[in-house]
Amino acid sequence: MKKAEIVMTLMMAAFSAYLMWKSAELSVGWVEDEGPGGGAWPFWLSAIMFGTSVWSLIRCVRGASLPSQSDEPFMDDFALRSFLQVAVPLGIALALIHVVGIYFSIPLFMIYYMRFLGKHKWPLTLAVSISTPVVTFFFFDIALRIVLPKGYTEPMFYPLYDIFL
Repeated sequence: MKKAEIVMTLMMAAFSAYLMWKSAELSVGWVEDEGPGGGAWPFWLSAIMFGTSVWSLIRCVRGASLPSQSDEPFMDDFALRSFLQVAVPLGIALALIHVVGIYFSIPLFMIYYMRFLGKHKWPLTLAVSISTPVVTFFFFDIALRIVLPKGYTEPMFYPLYDIFL
């Protein structure tokens, strides 16, 4: 567990430093007559995340955290199997976004997750898996006008754009 905690805190610190560097491409301070700059929120949130990562690393090295005192493995066979049952299909769903779009990829993952992992009944599974992308489409594409990726299914959405936009 101690090795996993050290590796994770170092990865989080490195990721936080990267986000701070990237967000500093925009103004991270106060812009006169406008307010906080475009990079302020991500920069300072990343700075806090960096600080907590460093603090976690210090606690781990000192042996003050529970994981740093444990000799147990980070993941046993059950935990690894459970992780892979979610991570592999999620990775497939994310890869499918570029092919069939978010509005078909995510429902496929939700059906797998709810029905086969969660053992929910088909009516609930289908209700959630169908209603979620519909609500998401109207919220993002129609109300906010933030177009989410649709892949090769994009022509299917043209009639909806004609109706609602």
